[in-house]
Amino acid sequence: MSGTSLRPSPISPTIDLDAPGSQHGFLRLPYSRDDSAWGAVMIPIAVCSNGSGPTALLTGGNHGDEYEGPLALFDLARRLEPQSVNGRVIIVPAMNYPAFCAGTRTSPIDRGNLNRSFPGRPDGTVTEKIADYFQRELLPRADLVLDCHSGGKTLDFVPFCAAHRLPDQAQEKLAFAAVEAFAAPYSMRMIELDATGMYDSAAEAMGKVFVTTELGGGGTARALTVRIARRGVLNLLRHAGILAGTIDRQPTEWLDMPSGDCFCIAEDAGMVETMVDLGEPVAQGQVLVRIHAIDRTGAAPLELRAGLSGILAARHFPGLIKAGDCAAVIAVPSG
Repeated sequence: MSGTSLRPSPISPTIDLDAPGSQHGFLRLPYSRDDSAWGAVMIPIAVCSNGSGPTALLTGGNHGDEYEGPLALFDLARRLEPQSVNGRVIIVPAMNYPAFCAGTRTSPIDRGNLNRSFPGRPDGTVTEKIADYFQRELLPRADLVLDCHSGGKTLDFVPFCAAHRLPDQAQEKLAFAAVEAFAAPYSMRMIELDATGMYDSAAEAMGKVFVTTELGGGGTARALTVRIARRGVLNLLRHAGILAGTIDRQPTEWLDMPSGDCFCIAEDAGMVETMVDLGEPVAQGQVLVRIHAIDRTGAAPLELRAGLSGILAARHFPGLIKAGDCAAVIAVPSG
């Protein structure tokens, strides 16, 4: 282990993370800048603890332009009472708080993508320091981790809860049971295009039960997707035995992402035309997306075809697309 990894985190909580009762405070990260020489990034955190049950770590705002998680978790932090809890709930509604305040995917301070910054560094950038604190202080306390995502400004998803296929079959089984309990309209067995540095991978490597979501997108939130998030968070806490009560089980359709053929990537820039709407069936070889040239008239659009059959699970959101952008994602119904 390097000397850097042994350094203490510069982040200090303004509350006792291990004390009983309900507490609201901040993760205080010193950040000297032009407008505040001895300033700090103040990341809101709430802890509600009572009894001897498990610990759930609930997070949103890993990317700052995704809102279902923060809306559900700020609300939960306000409403949760210690007498209703058996165990502990740690709530960080906006992990990458600088990005959340700016409404951007990455931090305006260092352009850091928190979900590609793990395990982080205590002497690194602001984003790396946040990742390091979660890696060394919050994840070790947790038994169950939920990280709420949606598509942000560049993607739109069918609303799903997901877990990853894992080498540890027992850990995978627990994760998919938690996904089922969340009871989103869709439940996904997920693969990643790039898992390097992800919060997900950090939690899974510690043996935690980790679940995530994609609940819409477009850089906003809809009434339906916020309701799904709020219901799902409560369902997950009931599933874990932290909250009493019956899980509100809603119908869910299981989906698989079996290979890289699920992803449709643009190789040219232009104006994007999605030929299939979210949730609609897709046949292998079918035209999913057309990309129209915008620098000349008379050019035929580039056609992107489905690599496999399934349903359209995600689509590029803005009207313009760049080479290398994800244009669409296919998932396969699996019963």
